[in-house]
This record gives sequence, structure tokens and C-alpha cells, in this order.
Amino acid sequence: MPKKLLIVSHTEHYQRGSKVVGWGPTIREISHLATLFDEVVHVAPLHAGKGPASCIGYDCDHIRHVAVKPAGGASLSDKLGIIATIPQYARAILRELSQADVVHVRCPANISLVALLLLAFTRKPRVRWIKYAGNWQPDRKEAWSYTFQRWWLKRNFARAKVTVNGEWPHQPAHIHPFLNPCLTDDEINDANCAATDKNLTSPLQLVFVGRLEDAKGVSTALQVAAKLHEAGIPFVFDLIGDGPARQDYERWVAARSLDRQIIFHGWLPRPDLAHFYSQAHFLLLPTYSSEGWPKVISEAMAYGVVPIAGAVSSIPQYLKRFETGRAITPEDSSCFFEAIVWYTQNPAEWKREAQNAATAAQRFTYSSYLSSVRKLLGIE
Repeated sequence: MPKKLLIVSHTEHYQRGSKVVGWGPTIREISHLATLFDEVVHVAPLHAGKGPASCIGYDCDHIRHVAVKPAGGASLSDKLGIIATIPQYARAILRELSQADVVHVRCPANISLVALLLLAFTRKPRVRWIKYAGNWQPDRKEAWSYTFQRWWLKRNFARAKVTVNGEWPHQPAHIHPFLNPCLTDDEINDANCAATDKNLTSPLQLVFVGRLEDAKGVSTALQVAAKLHEAGIPFVFDLIGDGPARQDYERWVAARSLDRQIIFHGWLPRPDLAHFYSQAHFLLLPTYSSEGWPKVISEAMAYGVVPIAGAVSSIPQYLKRFETGRAITPEDSSCFFEAIVWYTQNPAEWKREAQNAATAAQRFTYSSYLSSVRKLLGIE
């Protein structure tokens, strides 16, 4: 078993007293990944403040965070700041590269771009794994840095195995489709039990989980809910998450007297989500954000929740393969509404797809993930 893993990512970290915390889903994944190694070093930005409530600490004592200065933003000064941080990023990465047995770079990000360039000119370590967590869809127009990283990875200048979301035509042999984990074995068992006896009843239970912003499809989702109300279809829509636009969304809902049916819960700890997933019939996620496969879809499916999501990246591929849910043009609220109405008229089909969803979610466990990582990297 390789002894030391080096991870390079843009995952936000914060200092809370004597403890370093980071974005929950990534920290959970890395904590499980760390069980394959004796030592893990994670080079990632350390931000000011205590961080959002969704941040958690690592589960393993043998993970060491190497802090670097955060960089990025929309303004010209922010972009110039990225250039200023390159030497610091390079020094931190090079210092750890020579001592690592395996390197794992998580793209796309500014710091990962530096790592990719360095790997093209270094010999160690020989075992290299790059995860492109964003949208790998060919010919997609994105920021130049994302486009450049995809181009660089396809040509394999970093001499690494690259994992991506989805299966795309005409990919080089070093590009591998890979599923993002989000569930422990205990969580999938509990969730599947909750899904067993679920039926499509009235009122409809809808749920959204994620950052409250237009890129995640919140505006579209609220329009869908308003259409359900206008059609006289009883429903409850729970939105779980937070963001700077939350008050604007709440005012929109209140202005239409929908605040009894559309409920904003803010951010909730992961264990509390089980209650909402257990009740929900549909996950409403009209995202058009540049992401690969939102983990909340896997989490919801485990509970027999049928996803109705934006047709971006690998979402249409996987929903078609799993025979559950719909992938719809994100801005088309009418199509989302019509999909929900269709299911209410075909409850037996909803039941079949809910069961398919629960079965498919078993592929997103950490145990399956670790088996795939062992195979990918040749770890005994």
C-alpha cells in the first residue's frame, strides 16, 4: 500500500480554534480516501473567518492541511491576485511532491492549474490521479482556465489517469468515467429502507438541496412551484440551503402568498436531511451551473426520490442509464411543471422510477468508491 498521498485542491478551509475545517462533501470524501494511505497531505487555501456551517473537520488524524493563500474573483484586482499567488502555490506543491507516493489533483481551479503545469516537468511521483469534477461535456463554452485545463488533461501532459463525470465519445485511454461518492453503507441501508414503502400521495412533496442562487436553478424551481399552485395541485416545497439571494427568494414567495407551501429551512446538518428525503417524492434541481454530477441527486435517489434536474453535464446520461427522473433544459419551468404533472397521472411509473433511483444510489457509496480507486491506481 502506498504510504503517502498528496492532494492539491481549491477546497476552502477555515480555522476554528485549534481545528481546521473545510467544505463538508469534499472533506468526507477525503477522509474515506485517507483510509488507503498512511499519510495524507492536502494543499488547499485557508480562508479568513470560521467558515459556513456546512464545513466539517477531517475524521482521520493522519491528514495534514498545508495552507496557501486563497485567490480568485471577478474583478481585475482579483485576477491579478491569482498571478501573485502562483509562486506560493508552486513552492508548496513542489515541497510535497518529491515526498509523495501518489498525487491527486482536483480540477478545475487556479491552484490545480499550477499543479498540472508542474506535473508536466516533474518525474515524481509516478502514480498520478487527476479528478476533473466539473463539466467534461465536449465543446462546452466556459472560462478560459477551465477550457485550458480540459485541453491539457486530454493531451495528458501531466502523465496521469484522469477521472471525469460521464462517458463521452472519442476520449483518450487515460480518461476514465468515475462516480462521485456521498453515502456510507449504513446511510444507503437506512435510506433504501425508507424508500421501500414510499408512494406518490397528495400533497406532493418537493425538495431542493443546495446553494440558493439562480445558477442552481432556484428561480426556475420557484416558478415551477407557482405553476403547481395555479393548477390547483397540492404540494409542499422544502428548500434546504442558504445564499446571499435567500431574502430575495423569500420576498418573491411572500408576494404570491405561497409561504405556507414553499418553506425555506436554511442550511441543515447532514443527518437532518434524512427527514426531508424520506418524505420527498421529487428532487427539483433545475441547475445550469458548471458541475459534473451534483451529489445531492445521489443522496436523494437513495431515499426513492425521483430527480427532475437540469440537463447539464452528465446528468442526462446517468438518469437515462438509471431509468429514473427527467433531465430538462434548466430555464424551461413549463417542462419541469409538465413532468411533475405527468408523474401524478402515472403513479405506477413514478413508483418504478423511485425504486430504480434507490437501487442506482448504491453505486455512490464510499465502499464502492474505494474499490474503484484501488483498481484505478493499482493499489493492493
